[in-house]
Amino acid sequence: QVQLEESGGGLVQPGGSLRLSCAASGSFFMINDMSWYRQAPGKQRELVANVTRAGTTTYTDSVKGRFSISRDNAKNALHLQMSGLEPEDTAVYYCCLQIGILRDVDLSFYNYWGQGTQVTVSS
Repeated sequence: QVQLEESGGGLVQPGGSLRLSCAASGSFFMINDMSWYRQAPGKQRELVANVTRAGTTTYTDSVKGRFSISRDNAKNALHLQMSGLEPEDTAVYYCCLQIGILRDVDLSFYNYWGQGTQVTVSS
């Protein structure tokens, strides 16, 4: 059984900062890619940032230079440091972890999602 726990959302004024965290617990072999997605009201869920196991990061254009994704492999944790927040960043943010489950000699990867945390940017 794998569980993800998200934390760190809230209400912030434009230009402010927030740090989101996501921690995985349970029984699994390894974590591959770790990502943050967001979904604004009436819009499709979009990929915000991704970090590979080796630490390579990618960002959607609208957050480049403002958001920073990081991971702590020892703690099975993922973070998203958000600064220079804009009203357009308002959304529910979800972490998504590509988790490897080992059964006998077979290693299979599955996407696990956090419960979502609300980020609201408003004055």
